[in-house]
Amino acid sequence: MAQNEKLAELSSAGVAVWLDDLSRDRIRSGNLQSLVDEHSIVGVTTNPTIFAAAISGSESYDDQLHALAVRQVSVEEALRTITGADVRDACDLLAPVADRRPGDGRVSLEVAPGLAHDTDATAAEAAHLWWLVDRPNLFIKIPATEAGLPAIRTSIGKGISVNVTLIFSPDRYREVMDAYLSGLEDRLADDPQADLSGIASVASFFVSRVDTEIDKRLDKAGADAALKSKAGVANAQLAYQAYEEVFSSERWAALEAKGARPQRPLWASTGVKNPDLPDTLYISELIAPGTVNTMPEKTLMAYADHGSPGTPVQKSYDDAAGVMQAVADAGVDLDDVFRVLEDEGVQKFVDSWDELTESVRTQLEDKK
Repeated sequence: MAQNEKLAELSSAGVAVWLDDLSRDRIRSGNLQSLVDEHSIVGVTTNPTIFAAAISGSESYDDQLHALAVRQVSVEEALRTITGADVRDACDLLAPVADRRPGDGRVSLEVAPGLAHDTDATAAEAAHLWWLVDRPNLFIKIPATEAGLPAIRTSIGKGISVNVTLIFSPDRYREVMDAYLSGLEDRLADDPQADLSGIASVASFFVSRVDTEIDKRLDKAGADAALKSKAGVANAQLAYQAYEEVFSSERWAALEAKGARPQRPLWASTGVKNPDLPDTLYISELIAPGTVNTMPEKTLMAYADHGSPGTPVQKSYDDAAGVMQAVADAGVDLDDVFRVLEDEGVQKFVDSWDELTESVRTQLEDKK
């Protein structure tokens, strides 16, 4: 079937279009396949909030929940069995995409967010989930917390493909890229003949949440209203500038010569939170080669209907730096913004994970 022209144009500009959602119903109904066939979808991201909505809102999990209940498995084992099954099936559906587009055709599964500040536990669960799903086109999501950075390095060093999540600042993004390169170097140190081409990674840089937090602070400071809703895009544009610098370095060239793939920037949190903004803002203004944009279905369909490219990211660096400087000059403490967003991001996923755990616990009891 023919692809939507606007999304196909986006893809041809170097943006991999991913869907930020997954459910068993979406897989079984053929909806996910149709999005691949008609809307240029070449990857899927998930998080605890997505799974909480999927499992609590569908009867498609009833048979599996019953089987798990009569086996008297723990809630934690049931949770990983259920989510792992959905991710495995999605990986299988997207395997043909992965075959023709190495690095895409990926599906992400997140480590338990409560481990975000425990390096060893994060690395151990990442290895377990990689084993559990057992698909080469899997991504394990690890948060870019201070404790997460060494776990990312360890996982990459073991040949595990990683989606680094909850990145809010260019400085932390540089640390993420360093963890990726260090992991690849570790793998070569262990085995100089190691094939690096099978290891993939993306770095999920969050966008709309930055605007939400900074706009709130700009209002409190009585700043010029013209500054509002500019920082999210500008911050991401500066992140892409950092990406270009790192992946044109001699350090990277040495790894690329061994078959390594660049860790692509992934724009996350791309659904607008402010209804006064264009609903395709965080797609149109973040078009650049070698990027991924993971979209809620509502945002995907909005771009398919009326999206259009904005200013190329590479032509926006000076303006982006000016926006972030103006925000700082208005009295916004950017370091505190990024710290708060990371803490809140982890906590939101913990809360969703707890909700998901409780939902599964209740359903296991009901299915006995």
